[in-house]
Amino acid sequence: MDLARFKALTFDVYGTLIDWETGIWNALQPLLSIANREIGLEEALETYGELETRQEAETPSLHYRTLLAVVHARLARHWGIAAQADLHERFGASVPDWPAFPDSSEALAYLKQHFRLVVLSNVDGRSFAASSRKLGVTFDAVYTAEDIGSYKPDPNNFRFLLDRLKQDLGIQQGEVLHVAQSLFHDHAPAENIGLASVWIDRRFGMEGSGATKRPVVQPKVGGHFPTLADLAATHRTANKK
Repeated sequence: MDLARFKALTFDVYGTLIDWETGIWNALQPLLSIANREIGLEEALETYGELETRQEAETPSLHYRTLLAVVHARLARHWGIAAQADLHERFGASVPDWPAFPDSSEALAYLKQHFRLVVLSNVDGRSFAASSRKLGVTFDAVYTAEDIGSYKPDPNNFRFLLDRLKQDLGIQQGEVLHVAQSLFHDHAPAENIGLASVWIDRRFGMEGSGATKRPVVQPKVGGHFPTLADLAATHRTANKK
């Protein structure tokens, strides 16, 4: 893939730039500490991913902080854990505590010198604002599920993205590269509308799909990198030629 042909990089954030699996696991500890059996990391993440995906499809307009609280309550019921409502609310408010991947800030700073950087995220604006401070760059545009009224992989989110990029920044679809971890939430719908994408495979070398549901069919991607730093390094090397 010739990265030089793109003017904008659009990013999934949680799973790609922010280590949401570590964030989710840490935020689940108060609930797991009162479970009547041991629930391991992969079981917790996979169950979370399944229930979150269902909830987003069932209530596409629900504010993300509220949606997280609802998912937490569903997790408690699924695991047979009696939990007070304040525990669910604490989980819903946990996104600002989720850490950035160690390479995200430096890689974004480099890419910012060459591309417009845009966010397409399944969160609310308030939660993203806290995460954005950890990433250390100013994005040229931010589009969240709160703005759009639906959650990825709904194709409406990607139509909204492309319409706004054309309207707000004068950037056409062929000049956009979508950068994401989730094959289910991002790469499958991107392929369906003909949007170029590269896979930041944060679970590279690991078994299972973690907190991200697997798509029925593996989508095609234009590039595959274990980290965002690897994508930045590829661009840096090409730029020196």
